[in-house]
Amino acid sequence: MADQNKTDIDVLVAGAGYVGLAAAVSIREARPSLSVAVVDAAPANVWQKDGRASAIAAAACRMLGQLGCWDEIAPQAQAITEMIITDSRTSDPVRPVFLTFDGEVAPGEPFAHMVENRILNGALRRRAAELGIDIIEGVAVTSFVRNGRDISVHLADGITIDARLLVAADGARSRLRDMAGIKTVKWEYGQSGIVCTIAHERPHDGRAEEHFLPAGPFAILPLNGNRSSIVWVERTSDAERLVQGDEFSFEIELEQRFGLKLGEIRVEDKPRAWPLGLTLSRAFVAPRFALAGDAAHGIHPIAGQGLNLGFKDVAALAETVVEADRLGQDIGALDVLQRYERWRRFDTVQMGVTTDVLNRLFSNDLGPVRAVRDIGLGLVERMPRLKEFFIRQASGLSGDTPKLLRGEAI
Repeated sequence: MADQNKTDIDVLVAGAGYVGLAAAVSIREARPSLSVAVVDAAPANVWQKDGRASAIAAAACRMLGQLGCWDEIAPQAQAITEMIITDSRTSDPVRPVFLTFDGEVAPGEPFAHMVENRILNGALRRRAAELGIDIIEGVAVTSFVRNGRDISVHLADGITIDARLLVAADGARSRLRDMAGIKTVKWEYGQSGIVCTIAHERPHDGRAEEHFLPAGPFAILPLNGNRSSIVWVERTSDAERLVQGDEFSFEIELEQRFGLKLGEIRVEDKPRAWPLGLTLSRAFVAPRFALAGDAAHGIHPIAGQGLNLGFKDVAALAETVVEADRLGQDIGALDVLQRYERWRRFDTVQMGVTTDVLNRLFSNDLGPVRAVRDIGLGLVERMPRLKEFFIRQASGLSGDTPKLLRGEAI
């Protein structure tokens, strides 16, 4: 794709977020004979303004290491060394800790790291450039047509790219998913997630906290330095009021939930709010077409697994495509792509249902429900093997794990 007039390619990825870039890099890294390009509707360099951060599970860290990105990311990542969970009201003077997890899946290997999105995106872009993957920015896909052994993808600038496989990684409101005629199961929670970065006086020592409050979870996630990422779930009307109000009022509300254990706090960026819901695609694939990441599934952030589900998609899709190509099979054929769908569908639905149930269970203030869930948290706290199971799940190392997530080459 260095020549702008070239229209034939093996794999075209739509979406230059971390899922789309990881998909392109994973396929190209494992199979250099496959030509890969990325197209994205967002303007160039807009990713550098992304102030959010993500929890990257141990399995995803292994994958990024295998892709040649982790060495660049690691100095700017913050290991999560401990996780505590509380269940209380905002007005409660004391928030008793019901559940604690240590932060390792193996000696010296934290179960997760916090990484700022722009750092993750930048490392993947650098690796894509090293592998000869072109990223076409500021150009949307307007339509596509399947033509036997190809899919003709029409871009807004008038260029048509013929690919053997089109991967849609264009987010929860995927236009390509709609173009493919893939339906979804979807509902809204009436909640929005407020995201911002704060600075504080004292070090967090790598401890993450999740406070279950009546309106939704309030998560404090450690970043490098004396900083933390806040993911604060509120009813949508309250979230809009908070982010649209003045800075002083926002910080007062934030401090009431955050507390003073780390000294004075200061909001570093403009808080933003995103509406929350559950979206599950009824199919992940069609002939010469595959969904990945939020385009295939959007879940509640209560378990912090959104990014990691997307990376599981990437690892499974890359392994499916690469192994099919090695066997001389058509990488865009429906029977090949259905292997990927079977691999990922159950895990995705299971996680969607789990986060939905957790949100409904914890985002309320009903006395009997609170009593039951607090007893449940207390029981888990007293069962080391069960806690170990949950850590393994959170690390992404359970179940039928693709090779990249085990830190192995495809």
